[in-house]
Amino acid sequence: MTQATTTPTNEGGALSRVITQRVNCEWRDAYALASDPKRLPDWASGLSKSALVPHGDHWVVRTPESGEARMRFAPPNEFGVLDHWVAPEGVPEVYLPFRVIGVAPGVCELQFTLLRQPHMDDAAFARDADWIARDLQALRRLLEAG
Repeated sequence: MTQATTTPTNEGGALSRVITQRVNCEWRDAYALASDPKRLPDWASGLSKSALVPHGDHWVVRTPESGEARMRFAPPNEFGVLDHWVAPEGVPEVYLPFRVIGVAPGVCELQFTLLRQPHMDDAAFARDADWIARDLQALRRLLEAG
């Protein structure tokens, strides 16, 4: 099993961490699945285990930790940009940079940048990084299963 890797941008109180996962599939196939909000519950347990509901220019989701939240996504693009923004009730919107990059024929890499939020201590930051790594592994399994 391929492990997702995490790389802090600096030591001791890192402000961000890049979590990566290699996937044996074409990057465009990975992009097509990962960019579909309706497929999010299939792999992104950190965001939703239930269907997202479209609501104007955003989607409404029930998150496991924060209850109902609004989500919006980067527009469809040819660059593998899967950025999204999540706004739980009563909390400022959180930016979640996410990319899929072709690294070789039939191989791509998922790259998710976790940005430390102002309220996050080291333990919460590590928990979120671990959760994202598990979600990227779930996405890899889904993509490689075809």
